[in-house]
Amino acid sequence: MEREKYRKAIFVVVYTIKNKKIEYLILKRKKHWVGWEFPKGGVEFFETRNHAVKREVKEETGLKILKMKKFKVYGKYNYDKEYSDRKGLVGQDFLLYAAKVKFGKVAVDKREHSDFKWMNFKDAEKKLTWANQKKCLKIVDDWLEKNS
Repeated sequence: MEREKYRKAIFVVVYTIKNKKIEYLILKRKKHWVGWEFPKGGVEFFETRNHAVKREVKEETGLKILKMKKFKVYGKYNYDKEYSDRKGLVGQDFLLYAAKVKFGKVAVDKREHSDFKWMNFKDAEKKLTWANQKKCLKIVDDWLEKNS
């Protein structure tokens, strides 16, 4: 029996501090599905997960990370179908990160996303499409509240 193959990936909860309040960046997805998410992506063959976090945040938002935190939070999810750019893969497994950025102009990658929003925790949690991302947002928010 052949083992199912998962793409190695990262989830990145991007946040900033504006007027002494935490704001989260979420992106409106248009490639493969439509809905709201935070930056995420696959880890390339030649890179570490830390490098993938920096690359994905830069590619998907145009923002530079000021501070990064890796959480010991892993997850896995299946795709709803096989995608032509992900042949032989049934889904992704991910590791959670948080990335602090300077509040500023977001340049979304128009191939993957059509819009962005900075939101407080409650609004971001409502807007996010997937339960696994809502859970990750809560983990990061709890950590930030405890450590700020």
